[in-house]
Amino acid sequence: MPASPFAIDPWCLVEEDVDPQRLGLTEALLTVSNGVIGLRGALEEGDPAFETGVFVSGVHETFPLSYPEKGYGDPDQGQALINVPDGMRVRLLVGDAPLDITAGTVREHRRVLDMRSGTLTRELDWSAPKGERVRVTTGRLTSLVERSLAAVRYEVEAVEGPVRLVVQSDLAANDTEPIIDNDDPQVAAALRKPYRGLRRTECGDGGVLVHETIRSGVQVGSGCDHVVTVARADGRVERVHPRVVVDEDHVRTTTVVELEAGERLTMLKLLAYVRDGDRPDGVLGDHVRAHLAVGHDLGWEQLVAGNREHLDAFWDDVHLEIDGDDELQQALRYALFQVYQSSALIEDAPIGAKGLTGGGYSGHTFWDIEGFVVPTLTMIAPRAAHNLLRWRSSTIGAARERAEQLGLRGASFPWRTIDGHEASGYWPAGTAAMHVNADIARAFDLYRHVWGELQFERAHGVEVLVETARLWISLGHTDRQGHWHLYGLTGPDEYTAAVDDNVFTNLMAARNLRAAVASCGRHPDRARELGVSSDELADWSRAAEAVHVLYDEHLGVHPQCESFTEYDEWDFESWGDRYPVQEHAPYVQIYRHQVVKQADLVHALWWCGDDFTDEQIARDLDYYEARTVRDSSLSAGIQSVVCIQAGHLGLGLDYLREAAQVDLHDLQGNTGQGLHLASLAGAWLALTAGLGGLREDGPLVQLSPRLPDGLRGYRFRFLWRDARIEVHAGDEVTVSVAGVDSLDVVLYGEEVTITPEEPAVVPRRSVEPLLSAPRQPVGRSPRDVADA
Repeated sequence: MPASPFAIDPWCLVEEDVDPQRLGLTEALLTVSNGVIGLRGALEEGDPAFETGVFVSGVHETFPLSYPEKGYGDPDQGQALINVPDGMRVRLLVGDAPLDITAGTVREHRRVLDMRSGTLTRELDWSAPKGERVRVTTGRLTSLVERSLAAVRYEVEAVEGPVRLVVQSDLAANDTEPIIDNDDPQVAAALRKPYRGLRRTECGDGGVLVHETIRSGVQVGSGCDHVVTVARADGRVERVHPRVVVDEDHVRTTTVVELEAGERLTMLKLLAYVRDGDRPDGVLGDHVRAHLAVGHDLGWEQLVAGNREHLDAFWDDVHLEIDGDDELQQALRYALFQVYQSSALIEDAPIGAKGLTGGGYSGHTFWDIEGFVVPTLTMIAPRAAHNLLRWRSSTIGAARERAEQLGLRGASFPWRTIDGHEASGYWPAGTAAMHVNADIARAFDLYRHVWGELQFERAHGVEVLVETARLWISLGHTDRQGHWHLYGLTGPDEYTAAVDDNVFTNLMAARNLRAAVASCGRHPDRARELGVSSDELADWSRAAEAVHVLYDEHLGVHPQCESFTEYDEWDFESWGDRYPVQEHAPYVQIYRHQVVKQADLVHALWWCGDDFTDEQIARDLDYYEARTVRDSSLSAGIQSVVCIQAGHLGLGLDYLREAAQVDLHDLQGNTGQGLHLASLAGAWLALTAGLGGLREDGPLVQLSPRLPDGLRGYRFRFLWRDARIEVHAGDEVTVSVAGVDSLDVVLYGEEVTITPEEPAVVPRRSVEPLLSAPRQPVGRSPRDVADA
């Protein structure tokens, strides 16, 4: 496993030295965000850098999709998350030398991401090539109280004097080189300079810009203002007003000062961003100025205090401890922190697979957000889950149009998107992966169930469940024996594409249909408004009961899809370490072999566990472990849960570590393009649903805590309606509750009542596996990955 660049600390990522060779990795890992604004952890001077920039949720540009052979129904427009005007850049000249960590002498360079305050701080002791020595101390944050505000505190102390400093602070549009994973020149042309200026004005010691994206028409207001002071040796503090220049794409402020030894220049840089496509550009500019004024009133200390208070409440709700593995504890807390800050204040926009930590996957949202991130948020930050589901429901019109375009009824949600329209031009792994609709439906139903929110379901969930149910009926086929099939679709495993009767897809579709029937029963008036008839409800129920689930009687396992267990075996023994497979073998080879990119049938064992016996789970897990290469970061968390449920606690713990450390150790080799949010959320689910045995889909919370060798114990909290539940597993298991007078839970299969004064305390139970520990492809066990 590649080494983490950070020291082990319970609440911080501490980088003791900056390595220019891994800037992309640390830029992503040190991102601070509030769900609306994301600041990558690039150095303030902007050079050296892998990908600098600031992202705002929902701000994207489109570009024409070109095809060698365009098929009917292929989307015409691609989409990509783009940088908003970059306000992070602060350049410093010491004498006549620009601050540059690759030149001069670096005596100390330390950065700390504090998960209790949401701040990234930096300490640098640097001498210019001619010998002038300064200490630079910076801090940055995105406000968790004021969603449109970010701030940078920049301080320079002269260690030896006198020295002349020039500080240039910018807000710059069309000035950031994006990472473009596309050779089409039309894409580069659209994304390199995506904005046209609409309005520019000075504002105090800064300025305000209003831009519109050239093709997608998204309007962005951005602004910066500064408070610059100099602390003199005699104790005086002088206010300094920088020179300000504003043009269509830039606000630049320049401050020139002379410092004696021990004197300090301090600059507070306030940044505000507003996205709005409907209001006049003048109103956007007014909103930016208003947010900057709020920032002035609060100041740096109150912005930090507001973040700390906000995060104190968050960590109190979701407190997490791992006894016996400090590195895993840090990784799990970091995972929760990044999942939360990616969504904390989000509204009217999706979370991309990378959040706002980089431009990977073009900033698109995928099914794994509803699959892993939203369920996690449902139990740790329900307001964020609520807002993400509201955004998804707001795109139902585009999903209906897509279904009609495909010749189907109901609504077909996109495989990848930013604005709700399909942006994937690759049918086999895109549109054919119709399971996305059932995954989204599951997220709505789970949120309703955990929070009992019938009003939310009526306003947003019923329509999604009804229209996805209609989609499944129009996709399905009933054979002469009365079995209901789904043909020509792709399950979670993208190494077996456009197949018949993918078990995961079939079972998830059936659950979607049953959830739609139940939802219509809870809201008959809403169902009537949507034109749902009693005959339609009966069709949904019949299809769900008649769904065809494949089973190989000879092998005693469920084929992932039709004939999968008859495919040729992949020769893992001679394959070596050529992973991901898709980068070393053509799909014509991959599609006809038993090689699994990510958990698929095993995924069904978790989400649809009631459809399998314990023996079937054990045998299926054993079979697919030997064929799953985990070329997707989604897989480890799923495999962790199922391994633990099957009694393979050590293996499940290894997978949990892999899911939690996917970015801290750059296990996929691409963290520089952004974090893997679904894997981070999956790590928390592996802890709670795996080790904790949490099931949240029954009438009562169910828990079956297990403790693998290698851990002395663990503790976690989660939210369930009005209650906050804590699970503590050690020599004994304790389940306690706060926020309600009493709560009934199911603990190791037995119903118990707990109160704040009387928790349940029971002996910890073990679980015996039905089969020996399964093997993985050569070199692909989580231990092998960790030791690589």
